[in-house]
Amino acid sequence: MHAPFVSATRLSIGSDADLAWVRQQVRQAAAALGFGLVQQTKLVTAVSELARNTLVHGGGGHMEMTPLAEGNRVGLRLSFVDRGPGIRDLELAMTDGYTTGGGLGKGLSGSKRLVAEFAIDSRPGEGTTVTIADWVSGVPSPRAGAS
Repeated sequence: MHAPFVSATRLSIGSDADLAWVRQQVRQAAAALGFGLVQQTKLVTAVSELARNTLVHGGGGHMEMTPLAEGNRVGLRLSFVDRGPGIRDLELAMTDGYTTGGGLGKGLSGSKRLVAEFAIDSRPGEGTTVTIADWVSGVPSPRAGAS
């Protein structure tokens, strides 16, 4: 049995150093909860994208990290909050290849594919909140046809 941390944690996102700190804290929390290495890597990849968006596009903000327990399942909920300009067209922003920052345009849509749950709330002129959640999974089943 893993010993999950007890309460929500709020981490500031205001510099590149904060991005590294946020990634490190999420990886440590995920490991403590029993996430496997592949799950940790997927989660931290999503966190990296969303934290960078919070800094670059939202002008900074914070991440709230909350442990989850639902029956026998444990997981993490992570909310990235900024008070920046918001996203004018969410549907377009979630399209693979769409970018306003010169990148590959995989940040939001890629992050969504890496986690179990993804929600975004953005209002022009008021900011953006992206919330993701993922759950510790058991040992993966063998692939069909694998021996």
